[in-house]
Amino acid sequence: MSTKSPLIAPSILASDFARLGEEVRAVTLAGADWIHIDVMDGHFVPNITLGPDIVKALRPHVDIPFDVHLMIAPADPYLEAFREAGADIISIHPEAGPHLNRSLKRISQLGAKAGVVFNPSTQPDVIEYMMDDIDLILVMSINPGFGGQSFMTSQLKKIERLRAMIDASGKDIVLEVDGGVTPQTAPLCVSAGATALVAGSAVFRGGASAYADNIRALKGA
Repeated sequence: MSTKSPLIAPSILASDFARLGEEVRAVTLAGADWIHIDVMDGHFVPNITLGPDIVKALRPHVDIPFDVHLMIAPADPYLEAFREAGADIISIHPEAGPHLNRSLKRISQLGAKAGVVFNPSTQPDVIEYMMDDIDLILVMSINPGFGGQSFMTSQLKKIERLRAMIDASGKDIVLEVDGGVTPQTAPLCVSAGATALVAGSAVFRGGASAYADNIRALKGA
């Protein structure tokens, strides 16, 4: 179990899209560590969200890291565009291309942190021989594509397994959880070994005046 407060990465998928710049600034002032940006293509997942131009437009508003989760396939053709737009962390799914290791190395070459994302059905051992090329592991505790879903407790065992793999590697890899994260489920994630939490509704509910309290409640995990 971690003794440090988890990093909190508010997912702008739950923000007011008409006021994105203001929303990003508001959660940053409220104590967010990262900004989580969900990119969906309507093909890999059943929804369409935003692209590099939105990331580029948001970048001047805050100076905290942009944690970009690519729910797109293929991902390789877009890595450079998202890095140039201001992504500090780029995470991809093993299912999004034929050569996960090559894709991770490309992200690193571009100067970003490289992340791997696990769908609920993805097995942890897919990264067993690639730990040296990974900076972040993201466990989806919902099926990706839409916000507002309920937390899947079945993923806690996966978080524990990945925590053990990280510890055995000796690397300082961030273990992040996304999906149904609330003040109630956050302690379960942290106890299982998570060091970063993505939260949408749990951060953005109540408007800007509530963001600081919402983030504090999650960090209290």
